[in-house]
Amino acid sequence: MVMAEGAGTGLYERVEHAARVIRARTKLEPRIALVLGSGLGGFADDFEDAVGIPYEEIPGFMRSTAEGHAGRLVIGKVNSVPVAAMQGRVHYYEGYSLEEVTFPIRTFKLLGVKTLILTNASGGINVQLNQGALMVISDHLNLMGDNPLRGRNDERFGPRFPDMTAVYSRDLQELVVEEANAIGVEVRRGIYGALSGPSYETPAEIHLLRNLGADAVGMSTVPEAIVARHMGVEVLGISCITNMAAGISDEPINHEEVMATGDRVRDTFAQLLRGVVSRVHSRVV
Repeated sequence: MVMAEGAGTGLYERVEHAARVIRARTKLEPRIALVLGSGLGGFADDFEDAVGIPYEEIPGFMRSTAEGHAGRLVIGKVNSVPVAAMQGRVHYYEGYSLEEVTFPIRTFKLLGVKTLILTNASGGINVQLNQGALMVISDHLNLMGDNPLRGRNDERFGPRFPDMTAVYSRDLQELVVEEANAIGVEVRRGIYGALSGPSYETPAEIHLLRNLGADAVGMSTVPEAIVARHMGVEVLGISCITNMAAGISDEPINHEEVMATGDRVRDTFAQLLRGVVSRVHSRVV
């Protein structure tokens, strides 16, 4: 990680500095940002006029240590639409604070981003979600034991008590379903349950999550969504079901399976994302 100038300054000032560093590397001004989860980062490899910036060259961005997370910010074009994409994210389970995990989302806001598309690899709880299925997140359960807004609030980012009635834009959910239908890809809506990890869940925990209403489970996304909504950024969440959760299947869970499934659905996922980006762009311009 590159140390920010004036390391003793507040969060807002550190985010401003990160945004200035990024602006100096590209002339594009993206209004759409994506976070690409485990095994899904390849989508950014196909950007036009792309500039890739390793996280360690951006002040405040932490180094990604998880397999399948390249640790680069890529700014380029998708169907001629300027976008910024995180090729991999950092996670709470890596030992980072939630402020560090969500620092890039804060930076996107100060770069002028209006819409955030969050993707992840997750475990399927709902038996109608097969391995390789895509799920549009309709709501979430924050079971990570922490909240990224805990601590001092800076009103320049957002209010002390932000409303979370509709974290994931209903309009964007409809947009994804429409695009999926247009290209012949099946998607379902569902509730995402977030736990801290890094151990996978036990069958008893999955039973509890199912009773609470969760359709899929993972170790990310929710802190980023909360911070985005705190700042008034519109949020869309899409989960790729890369494995069935413990107890749903008798098969042991491993990260290699997660990566292999992400690779298998890459083309379908990329096709959907390209269409979604174009549709979102037509709404924000």
